[in-house]
Parts: sequence; structure tokens; C-alpha cells
Amino acid sequence: MAKVVIDANVIISAAFGGKPLGSVVRALEDHKVYLSQTIERELQGVISGLSKKLGKEQILFIKETFQQLLSLAKRISISTQVVLSRDAKDDHYLSLCKEAEADFLITGDKDLLSISEGDLKKNGISCLIVSPQEFLEKVS
Repeated sequence: MAKVVIDANVIISAAFGGKPLGSVVRALEDHKVYLSQTIERELQGVISGLSKKLGKEQILFIKETFQQLLSLAKRISISTQVVLSRDAKDDHYLSLCKEAEADFLITGDKDLLSISEGDLKKNGISCLIVSPQEFLEKVS
């Protein structure tokens, strides 16, 4: 069972189906998903901002997925700060990966996907940063 961190963009994209949905479902069903309060707040903010832009069914799906994530994910506090990404907002995901000793960070964020394995290891992070498709391929 892998330890997994899922970027908020993947959770929101899951409402539209495809690989993001498949990766979120697989992570929640077969692996241990980690979450922090900061990511929980980020998701709540995104969901509330999207409620005027998306259809009722999509919003309902996102809210249900979010509730399932909250019920199944292990919440942990972040005690170390990693500063590595080109986008400072993404550093929280890296800090969570380090704290949880995650095996995977599932994301579509190009700033995160561009970080080399060597740079991760220098910062004490041993996870693979993968797209939803790559996650599905690696855990099949």
C-alpha cells in the first residue's frame, strides 16, 4: 500500500472524469492518502469558487469526492518547510510529502512535475511526482 498525496487540481479535475478521476479513485480505494489542513482549506476555497461556474452535478460530485477524501485521508500536521518549487504555493505539497514519507504526489502542475528526483532527494523527499496517468500506470 503506497502513501499518496493528491494535488487539489487533480481532485477538482476528477469531476470531469478521465485519468484524474481514475487516479483519485485508485488512490482512495487501494492506498493511504495524506492531507493537511492547508490543503483542506485550499480545496474548500476552490469548491466554493467553482460553484457558480460549474453545473450542479459537477459541484455535487466534487463535494462528494471531497467528503470521501476527508473521511478516508489521514490528516497530518506539517512540521518542516520545504522550499523547492518555482511556485511557492506548491512547497506545501512537498512539505506534506516529506512529512508523510509519501511514495507518490499526484499532480498536473508543471512546476511540481518539473522537479528532479535528485532535487527531491537533496531535500529529504523520496516520493515520485507523477501525473494521474503515470500514477495509474505505476500502480497497475
